[in-house]
Amino acid sequence: MHEELEIWANHFDYHAGQARCPAAGIEDVLRPEERRRIARSIATFQLGERSSGATLRRAAERFARAQALPMLPRIVERLVQEEHRHARLLAAFMADHRIPLRASDWTDRVFRCARRLAGLELYFYILVSAELVGIGYYRALAEATRCRRLEQLCRLFIADELAHVGFESALLLALRARRPAWQRALLLGMHRVFVAGTALLVWLTHRPVLRPEHGSARRFVGACLAGFDFYLGPVPLAIEAARTRYRAPPAPSPLAPPPPLAPPPPLAPPLAPPLAPPGVHSEAAFKKARLSRNTVVLPGG
Repeated sequence: MHEELEIWANHFDYHAGQARCPAAGIEDVLRPEERRRIARSIATFQLGERSSGATLRRAAERFARAQALPMLPRIVERLVQEEHRHARLLAAFMADHRIPLRASDWTDRVFRCARRLAGLELYFYILVSAELVGIGYYRALAEATRCRRLEQLCRLFIADELAHVGFESALLLALRARRPAWQRALLLGMHRVFVAGTALLVWLTHRPVLRPEHGSARRFVGACLAGFDFYLGPVPLAIEAARTRYRAPPAPSPLAPPPPLAPPPPLAPPLAPPLAPPGVHSEAAFKKARLSRNTVVLPGG
């Protein structure tokens, strides 16, 4: 796990120094009807993005001391910084289009209370669930809007959140692998139900944004669960299915006698020397005769 954490730390350190933002001069037109449809929704998500992250930092420090993982607090700090950058970018967009910020929302309060009661592992279960659903939300928002600046913001957030989910799921899979098989199965089932419930809650509270892309709650929840299965599903079963489908031929036993060698191909008979024309008894005369035979006489020559 130490080597994997070092790789993730280098990844987030690099992107911290290469912070992305929408291109300068990009089209930034938000139609009034679109503004009315998305204003409350993106204000709620912006509220979630600007969470202080103090509880997560403390949990990461305690876990790092207990497990001797010194890289972990550094990675968590980078994650919190990226979330705050998302909040600032969304706030700037909202200010330019006169969309007010939200001070509180009941869904945000519920998730904050759950995170405060959790240790690092449970916190990451909640966090990765919210980010998987957030990826589905930002994809739907990018497809629903005609504002190029907002669309580019959504694509930027998706790219960052995918990296977050990759790191968090790798850590959770490593922690889950330490448990007995029955506990792993129970955790997997409970987590999948929690992701489905979170996705359904987001659908019910953000339908104006999600309906144009997904059409129904079932499709949105299914898209979020597909992401969950990809990152946190039963990986060994998927690998075994792939191995069964594309199984390589068995390797020969080292004790088996080697197969007989194929006989060499027969040698080709030597080429016979060209026959000299009648009356030619020297090599120079033969070359002169062949040259005169191959000479083409043009008309009028």
